[in-house]
Amino acid sequence: MRKVSAVAVTFLGLGAWVAPSLVMRAVAQGKNLPEQTAQDWPVYGGQAAQDHYSSLSQINRKNVNRLKVAWTFDLGENGNRTGSLQSNPVIIGRVLYTFTPSLKVISLDAASGKLLWKFDSGIDGRQPSRGVTYWTNGNESRVFAGIMNFLYALDPATGRPIESFGEGGRIDLRKGLRGDYHVQSVALTSPGIIYKDLIIVGGRNPESQPSPPGDIRAFDVHTGALRWQFHTIPHPGELGYDTWPVDAWKTAGAANNWTGMSLDIRRGIVYVPTGSAVSDFYGADRVGNDLFANSLLALDAASGKLLWYFQGVHHDIWDRDFPSPPALVTVKQNGKSIDAVAQASKQGWLFLFDRTSGKPLFPIEEQKFPPSSVPGEVTSPTQPVPLMPAPYARQRLTEDLLTQRTPKAHAWAVQEFRGYHSDGQFVPLDFGKQTVVFPEYDGGAEWGGSAVDPNTGVIYINSNDIVGTGSLVKQDGSGGLGSQTYRSQCAVCHGINRAGSPPAFPSLLDVYTRYTSTQIADVIHQGRGRMTSFPGLQGDRLDALLDYLRTGKDNGASEQAPAAPAATESAVMKAGEEMPYVFDGYRRFDDPDGYPAVAPPWGTLNAIDLNTGKYLWKLPLGTYPELAAQGLKNTGSENYGGPIVTAGGVLIISATSYDRKIRAFHSATGKLLWEADLPFSGVATPATYMVDGKQYVVIATSGARNPKGPQGAAYVAFALP
Repeated sequence: MRKVSAVAVTFLGLGAWVAPSLVMRAVAQGKNLPEQTAQDWPVYGGQAAQDHYSSLSQINRKNVNRLKVAWTFDLGENGNRTGSLQSNPVIIGRVLYTFTPSLKVISLDAASGKLLWKFDSGIDGRQPSRGVTYWTNGNESRVFAGIMNFLYALDPATGRPIESFGEGGRIDLRKGLRGDYHVQSVALTSPGIIYKDLIIVGGRNPESQPSPPGDIRAFDVHTGALRWQFHTIPHPGELGYDTWPVDAWKTAGAANNWTGMSLDIRRGIVYVPTGSAVSDFYGADRVGNDLFANSLLALDAASGKLLWYFQGVHHDIWDRDFPSPPALVTVKQNGKSIDAVAQASKQGWLFLFDRTSGKPLFPIEEQKFPPSSVPGEVTSPTQPVPLMPAPYARQRLTEDLLTQRTPKAHAWAVQEFRGYHSDGQFVPLDFGKQTVVFPEYDGGAEWGGSAVDPNTGVIYINSNDIVGTGSLVKQDGSGGLGSQTYRSQCAVCHGINRAGSPPAFPSLLDVYTRYTSTQIADVIHQGRGRMTSFPGLQGDRLDALLDYLRTGKDNGASEQAPAAPAATESAVMKAGEEMPYVFDGYRRFDDPDGYPAVAPPWGTLNAIDLNTGKYLWKLPLGTYPELAAQGLKNTGSENYGGPIVTAGGVLIISATSYDRKIRAFHSATGKLLWEADLPFSGVATPATYMVDGKQYVVIATSGARNPKGPQGAAYVAFALP
């Protein structure tokens, strides 16, 4: 093994390092985007820097325990039917802009929660959207809202579409990617980010073929015209093309930014984390490092030009996307202040880079990992591992880490574990035996992102610390169109045996007792919650799949010749079905009672000093109420959504899936200062703002992440009496 400062990072420009003149951009005259005032929360994540920080201090360590509910806005929707309400509201002046679970855009009076307007696009939105984007140049303003595959421009005063933008007030994000846009699947689940007169967006893509490429695009905020496009799967002649098979750009998919971006306004640099390429768990058709999948990209925000990049996973076959926007921060090293960018990961690792050059600020080591024994698969011989800070999630499951909740649960876990392959990170999946993925697929950091106190350089990260397993299944070439389609499109989430992994991935064994064929087809075409849409599943293929879901038997049907417009994507889908190995489905290593089979903590909250790389504190986040009633407290739990930190010295977070709490901690010590009950789980990031001299904290709540709990959705705001 060898220590490196830049081996995993590529710098573009003259010589080994990028020329500062290429990235230090003078800010043009005019307003770039709504800068945060002391009162507002004008950007998803609070600021373009994605530091989740507010300079407000009316609510502070001394009085936060006096917070009371100021208003509640019940959305009257069941998030379990649509998707989890994950929105981080934007607040401008005294107006709050956000989503409902079914992707209606609403405007509320931020002091009272009174509805000002609601925009219903007529689209039956069933996938989460985490926030809107606000733009102003001082003379006019717009609210940009991603509703499924459309990006709308709305009048902030009325909620009506601005007809001069795109086609009647919206642009279709499926267009301009590849082939027939009607059969493409892309949705804007995380909002775009504003730079001057551009809105820069990514998108959520399917995790199996067919999937469009995850290009990063910038559109004119006035007209909706495309201004630039960065190919995350390089075309011939572009950097990174040789890290894929020849002509892979014609069929390869994803490598997309599904989680949002951060922006250095002064320098004009947008930082874009990307996800894995499809298919997630078997990559024989994309042998190579697969740039720019699993990468942190630093792009010139005005032109889309690549300034530097870091690839966090080479040839990913573990679904190790970068899960959240990076946070911009200034740190001190060797007596110097350095503007930095901090990127969290699903592995429980934190990477820290110089913001302008991409140079790692803590050592990164390319470590050797075992090769795959699966025919056709070629794993990377090394992967980049940060040596500091220490991981915020456990890295290797051993028998001594198994649950001790009850003797029966422990005995079960030991028996199961002894049949698994568990050897830490980046162990290739095999067939015939489950491989441990720890932290699991939704482990480590998640989409909520981290919070940074710019005054101290301390980052706060909430993490999932539970176990998943997975394996590959060999395609035997038998079966008809129904089972083939199921294995290529559905098994990755619902398992080869259709039993799923509830509650995240429901069983399909009894799906026809809950839905009709028409309703199932509608979900397939539109998506729902975590499930992406599959608009290309039509005709014989759809009929065969529905029949297979209904009967569990394959009628041996084969596909008729596809219609010409869909031929390209049909060929891609067929190629996916012909892959010799497929993933057998996400599996949670839970005990027979449904609790994680690993010892607690199952979720944590971490404070790391980015100046030194050392932890200030670490604590379990969340409880299971029924276990707490039995005396098993401080277990931590799954958590989604991030924290915020304020000048008042408090860290505020909800995020926990089961206990329906919002909490405030002493940011320097981690001491719990306040907690309150919510009507539903607050699996979202809070926002804080001030109206008429009063500071508020607002959180989106919904029941979708916990089907056994109360169902519904509401926004809840707190303030001092």
